[in-house]
Amino acid sequence: MPPKTRVTAEMIVDAAVEVVRQSGFERINARAVSGQLHCSTQPVMYHFSTIDSLKRAAYRKADHLHSEYLMNTPPGQDPILGIGLNYVRFAMEEPQLFRFLFQSGYAEEKSLLEMVDSEELAPVLEAMREGAVLSLRKTRNVFITVALFAHGYASIIANNHLEYDEKLIAEHLERTWNGAVLAAASSADD
Repeated sequence: MPPKTRVTAEMIVDAAVEVVRQSGFERINARAVSGQLHCSTQPVMYHFSTIDSLKRAAYRKADHLHSEYLMNTPPGQDPILGIGLNYVRFAMEEPQLFRFLFQSGYAEEKSLLEMVDSEELAPVLEAMREGAVLSLRKTRNVFITVALFAHGYASIIANNHLEYDEKLIAEHLERTWNGAVLAAASSADD
């Protein structure tokens, strides 16, 4: 008889993320996750005493996947435009994960201002700061403007109310970025 496969906490979190991808974060439960793993619910409940703790772990994993996706811009493309397009493209390709990350209430940061100060966003802000040649404070203001614009597009797309048109979105993101940088550059110094 072959030895039983040991179901790890990481395997359970990966399965929970897959449940989100297929059915939405509302569907994360011990039965759905164990079904994804082809095991009983016992390992799920052993590693995660509550479904909420499993959802929070799945959220962190999805957030990490999203951050990696954002930073994977094509060589030669403006990194800021690339990050913005990746944000909107992620909503199109992974609508359930997008909703989980930004519309479920599981974010540790409860506001855009808290998100701007998060560790996960530091590489994005640094890329923007270098691209715009602005102070960190001004870069944060530019980020907020561009993020609100990109998030609007992404939310509408993730909720099936707009078709993804990369060329149009790129034009709008570029205009928003240029306008925000121009406004920040011409504002009073730090």
